[in-house]
Amino acid sequence: MARVAFLGLGQMGAPMAGRLFQAGYGLTVWDVVPGGGTALVRRGAELAPSPAAACRGADFIITMLPDPEALEAVAFGASGIASALTEGQTVVEMSTVGPAAARSLRARIAPVAMVDAPVLGSVPEAEAGQLSIFVGGSGADFECVRPVLEVLGRPHHVGGPGIGAATKLAVNLTIVAAMAVIGESLAIGGALGVSREVMLDSLADSPLGGLAKRKRALIETGEFPPQFKLRLAAKDLRLVDSAATAAGLRTPITGAVHQWLEEAERAGAGGLDFAALVALICQEGPFGPKGAVDAGP
Repeated sequence: MARVAFLGLGQMGAPMAGRLFQAGYGLTVWDVVPGGGTALVRRGAELAPSPAAACRGADFIITMLPDPEALEAVAFGASGIASALTEGQTVVEMSTVGPAAARSLRARIAPVAMVDAPVLGSVPEAEAGQLSIFVGGSGADFECVRPVLEVLGRPHHVGGPGIGAATKLAVNLTIVAAMAVIGESLAIGGALGVSREVMLDSLADSPLGGLAKRKRALIETGEFPPQFKLRLAAKDLRLVDSAATAAGLRTPITGAVHQWLEEAERAGAGGLDFAALVALICQEGPFGPKGAVDAGP
């Protein structure tokens, strides 16, 4: 069985790495946070002291990191993976970092093979192996990584290098924008005298029904334990804004949603689930007159 180095054991990375270990892959792990791989090590995975050390002897090197800055540090910082990669290995970049960062990484580690393969889904999908995975790279490289990715979910070959990263950004925009629209819809409905229960029932039957149903319990309780942290949604929108500007596009809806997210981050909600955006827009729960945001780490 092939050997996998998995770098980045946050909310998503840890269950993804766990599935690969359970499937029989040899697993070496490393995390930015010391002790981040403890649970996997107890199950039999190897803990590497650095990203470079994790790469040695691995067939596949998977990165699952929070942002482009973290990817840069893990790839090219002290003891980064670039210092240890050799031909015959394949890097699978699964973070949401945008196409520019993905293509830059690919160019700088050539001739080592690489695909960008960010995921759509949250913690439950990661645990169940039901993530949607957008893969950018050559057809041959896709076929090489397909068996590994099928342990994690449903891989889709969407195009050449960088196209997986681009697809993920565009899709995430729709999800985060839909959450903002749900928030504004609830705010307007409430201002016009429609009860919250009626609004949520009605939204469940609307084009936004899937998201409204998944996040209803959080919205109703006003508590937002994170599955997709708001600060990561804000990072994604910053990347979308940057890409749109570089392409010369006018995207006022993206800009408006980005402003909502930035306001929520400034209010201390970065560690909450991104559904907290609804509470900010409606000025309730942790954002109400008596609320106090406790966003966690």
